[in-house]
Amino acid sequence: MSACEQLTANASAGVAPALRAVDCLSNEATAAAFGRLFGGQGALLPALTVLLTLYIAFFAISLLTGRSRIGISALTPRMMTLGLVLTFSTSWVAYQGVVWTLATGAPDQIAGVLMGAKGSATTMFADRIDMIFGAIAEVGQTAGSAEGAASSAASGSFTPVNLMWLAALLLMLGTVGVLLTARIALAVLLALGPVFVVLALFPGTRGLTAGWLRGLVLTAITPLFVVLGGGLMIELIVPVVAGLANGQGGVDGRAALALFLIAAVHVALMAMVMKVAGTIVAGWQVFGLGSAERSAGGDLAAAANGLVPIAEYRMESAHQSAAAPRRAIAITQSSMEAAQAATAPSASRTTTIRNQLAAPPAHSSALPPLRDGGRARGIGSRFRTSASGPREMMR
Repeated sequence: MSACEQLTANASAGVAPALRAVDCLSNEATAAAFGRLFGGQGALLPALTVLLTLYIAFFAISLLTGRSRIGISALTPRMMTLGLVLTFSTSWVAYQGVVWTLATGAPDQIAGVLMGAKGSATTMFADRIDMIFGAIAEVGQTAGSAEGAASSAASGSFTPVNLMWLAALLLMLGTVGVLLTARIALAVLLALGPVFVVLALFPGTRGLTAGWLRGLVLTAITPLFVVLGGGLMIELIVPVVAGLANGQGGVDGRAALALFLIAAVHVALMAMVMKVAGTIVAGWQVFGLGSAERSAGGDLAAAANGLVPIAEYRMESAHQSAAAPRRAIAITQSSMEAAQAATAPSASRTTTIRNQLAAPPAHSSALPPLRDGGRARGIGSRFRTSASGPREMMR
């Protein structure tokens, strides 16, 4: 009999044995799935070879078409992506040592530091839950033998004993149920992990890798919140459970009601913990993967498109300002003849050249409402300047 079979046989003894059995089975299932996918005789090894070939071919095509270049800034991200994908998709030692250890061991270690536990915080929490359930079961057996069927029927369904068992059921669902569900979901995500690691090669499938990482982090930090929140609730439950027995072989109604209230609050707390954990993970930008990268690129493109009209208008205004002095200088033949006729008959000749430098138009910082209208006014002012210049010079 293997170690996991022994733990599975003793899983019904309590919460801690059940968690140990789930952890052992999850590790074995993940290792077996990794070997079947990308091991020595893995079924997806040909697919991995095809994907790596396509990745290199696409990069070569981008070099030939000029969309990419050979340099440190272009080669470093691609080589790092290729190396990480090959490492974590073909080596179980690397996958287990990094991904599995971080997903299963890091939250437990953080909880142990916060709670001051020397060993595993999850195991210590499970042992305390087992002690509470054992005390509740002992009180329930004593009270069940003391109460008769007639008194139970006369009191209705919400007797102190029934209320105590209902509180124990809620407490078990809020602690053991959430812990086991998170561990099983984490094991499934870790077993499928190599497939999503390979999908990080191409930009079109990196969103799936980002979603897998978010789900992995969500199921990994859920036990952390359960242990920390459950530790506070246990501090409240212990004195209530100690006061359940009323000294006459029955259950104290006030203590049973308090236990039911604490258990209901604990269930609401676990629901809030799941929502908060989902909100935290949803806001995580997964190293530029997924929709975050595309949305950032879309924002940059929209900003660039919005700056194009501004740049065109400023270039047009600068061109008109530079051309205004050249248009303002007018030398006419009629003005030269009039000057020759007005002078005395002498050897000296006077040439009148009037240089009218038009002041550059004052452009406001705000853009006109219609760019076509502003361009039309610029063309009109150009013709007016050239037409009025000779008349002013004649005067």
